[in-house]
Amino acid sequence: MSDIRIIPISASAGFTRIAIEDVELSGQVIRAGDAVVAELGIANRDPAVFDHPEEIDFHRENVPHVTFGHGVYHCLGAQLARMELRLVLESLLRRLPGLRLAVPVDQISWRTNRLIRGVDALPVSW
Repeated sequence: MSDIRIIPISASAGFTRIAIEDVELSGQVIRAGDAVVAELGIANRDPAVFDHPEEIDFHRENVPHVTFGHGVYHCLGAQLARMELRLVLESLLRRLPGLRLAVPVDQISWRTNRLIRGVDALPVSW
């Protein structure tokens, strides 16, 4: 399951950081003292890192996404979450091979008032 990067788990942009020195980033100057919010979901769609970053490709190799954070901020439960997701999807597809959405994808509503992102409901048929 290599494209967990497409839909970020977190529904918030995280904590505001304060720049400690002036820095130029993509042609914009961020001054020391400016408040900055780093949106990890955008990093997961960087075209300099991913070919066709907007596409889901379960066969991608070496996906350096930051869905679970990075370095000392990497989620301790990341490996468990990956394993659970893989087991659930493989089991569903094996047991219910005709499983499909029962509504068009644009009719699926997402929770917007919670810290953790997810769908309100996911109608399926098989």
